[in-house]
Amino acid sequence: MSSLRQIKYHSLKHLLFKRSKHSHKGSNGHVLVIGGDHGFGGAPLMAAEAAARAGAGLVSVATRSEHVAAYICRRPELMVKAVEDAETLLPLLDKATSIVIGPGLGQSQWSINCAKATFEFISDKEIPIIIDADALNLLSQNKIDAPPSKQFILTPHPGEASRLLGCKCEEVKADRTEACLHLHQKYGGVCLLKGAETLIATESNGRVLLESCTHGNPGMGSGGMGDILSGVLGGLLAQHFSLIDSARLGVCIHSLSADLAAAASGERGLLATDLLPYIHKLANNV
Repeated sequence: MSSLRQIKYHSLKHLLFKRSKHSHKGSNGHVLVIGGDHGFGGAPLMAAEAAARAGAGLVSVATRSEHVAAYICRRPELMVKAVEDAETLLPLLDKATSIVIGPGLGQSQWSINCAKATFEFISDKEIPIIIDADALNLLSQNKIDAPPSKQFILTPHPGEASRLLGCKCEEVKADRTEACLHLHQKYGGVCLLKGAETLIATESNGRVLLESCTHGNPGMGSGGMGDILSGVLGGLLAQHFSLIDSARLGVCIHSLSADLAAAASGERGLLATDLLPYIHKLANNV
């Protein structure tokens, strides 16, 4: 088994390079967030806001038409597109530097069609993709074809991990390190197993690496935290951080932001969007 290495934001913040004075929005990448089926509008909006606060130059959201007006009212900097079929999704995929798929995606035929179109599109391209939430559930049900890839970041919680591995959730919780390594072996890329001290499994120079983030607190046990993490990851990837550096930085920025927010006002009642101001600061090494 790979040895476990602990990581912290302060040992990684040197990676957050100072931008060139000639930097512009095109230099900083374009994140596409795909999700928001009927009744699930909040998740992709949170992911998109987090991607923007993590420093992405442009952020687009592909979602159901019913969400468009509310998204623009909440965050006018986002480019929100109504997508009712896979065909209308393709032009958006073509512009993306990184993709986040899964927040609020649902498991309807619309969800399946969007996921299929996305994975077919990236199959012969080098576009990094964060696979979260219902995209993970569709993957576990074999409703989408996604062979192992070096461009994946998977972000399951223990329940999603158990479905991906075909075992009980209790088994995942009993041996989180083995579950995380197994997920990486099965799907490639980088696997994040969320929970207390989120685990990160990847491969470097033929050697499997397993790391854990020591930031985080019980206040993170509320809805939307995973959507915020996916957005941060997408924002970092869009800025051309490597897959593993994006994973390490993203997990640490997300978890330390939660610690700072909890220190300011307490763990109980901590909301996912409370992390956004701290994500903005930490992404700038402030």
